[in-house]
Amino acid sequence: MPQQRTLAGPATIRGIGLHTGIETQLTLKPAEADTGVRFVRVDISGRPEVRVCPENAGNLASAMRRTVLRAGSTEVHTVEHVLASLAGLSIDNAVLEIDGPEAPEPIDGSARPIVEAILAAGIAEQKAERRPLKLAEPIAHSERGAQIIGLPHDGFRISFTIHYDSALVGTQHASYEITPETFAKEIAPARTFVLFRDVQALRDAGMIKGGSTRNAVVVHDDRIESDEPLRYQDEFVRHKILDLIGDLSLLGRPIEGHVLSLRSGHDSNVQFVKKICAAQTQASPYEKLADLVHFDIQAIERIMPHRYPMLLVDRILLIEEGRRVVGLKNVTINEPFFAGHFPGHPIMPAVLIIEAMAQVGGVLLLHTVDEPDDKLVYFMGIDKAKFRRPVLPGDQLIFDLEMAKMKSRICKMAGRCFCRGQLVAEADLLSMIVDR
Repeated sequence: MPQQRTLAGPATIRGIGLHTGIETQLTLKPAEADTGVRFVRVDISGRPEVRVCPENAGNLASAMRRTVLRAGSTEVHTVEHVLASLAGLSIDNAVLEIDGPEAPEPIDGSARPIVEAILAAGIAEQKAERRPLKLAEPIAHSERGAQIIGLPHDGFRISFTIHYDSALVGTQHASYEITPETFAKEIAPARTFVLFRDVQALRDAGMIKGGSTRNAVVVHDDRIESDEPLRYQDEFVRHKILDLIGDLSLLGRPIEGHVLSLRSGHDSNVQFVKKICAAQTQASPYEKLADLVHFDIQAIERIMPHRYPMLLVDRILLIEEGRRVVGLKNVTINEPFFAGHFPGHPIMPAVLIIEAMAQVGGVLLLHTVDEPDDKLVYFMGIDKAKFRRPVLPGDQLIFDLEMAKMKSRICKMAGRCFCRGQLVAEADLLSMIVDR
């Protein structure tokens, strides 16, 4: 599997927000593996963060003609070009420090200056493996004349068709296998465009305050107005591909599939992303167990000796005697470990994910022995532990452990931890049942 990637050093972009007209500075910095991409509003007290994920995107009145991310009351606008640059260059993890409400629009209205800044800073491979989200079956979304379809494909390909009631735009189609090389050469230089007939309505709506012919191509009925000629004959559809790449990156993982779009925009792109995310979650084999309770917390406390703050199992959903156990842990901001891990950026410690996994396995072990009140489970070893993504407040963890080997009082279990249908962590655990 290919490795995850981050920036080798910081890269800074300065400019004016296309819609707010506010001058901002955006600094892209390296980030640890499996942490994804997140914005940090350095101009706000406490430096609030906005994670790039489907939950933080869309359904905002302020998101017209752009992609907006919001966490709580903190927003970052017009993020599609910088996100497309990261995704197009196969960068998985980055911290984006911004000192205003809107990502700065590069001076020419394309993603090329962002790509050049990232390449100048360098790209570093990380030890963790990339975990692409593979489209296993067709998925489609349509609204107001826009259609998007995702198909299984070995790689990442986008095919896009646009149609405008404009003789100078008309119908354009393009299809590309998206690689860092193709993105940098064929997609990133394509510039933002607007029909002149729409300009006044956008200004009346309080938008494009930072727009000009320097950072956008203006299409009149009889001419194209820009500081330079068109860079490609089909530059308009290439820019739509650029926007779609940025919006697809909201999944928080690289996508593997062929995405075909007909006249889609930011809103329909975001809704398509959410549909993919929902389909992945619904496909989880644990959905049917969500409302089951094999052991509630009172039953767990009768079996396990742990108590607050070290009891990390809320419910046992399924027990197959001597074979398998599935348990659940709700992660809230009130967990005591969040106070120090880390202030302002709460992440559940990996060692406690393993501890919770071991406790779920312990329920299976102690449930199989006579007089469990007189027994304890000692943790003896961990093997092949891997952590795939951070666990944050609000996550619900599903632990699935299967008995791999049981000899006398020593057992080996293969454990996996899932969140919203995605694998979070896995490990082989060695334990022993002992007398109290």
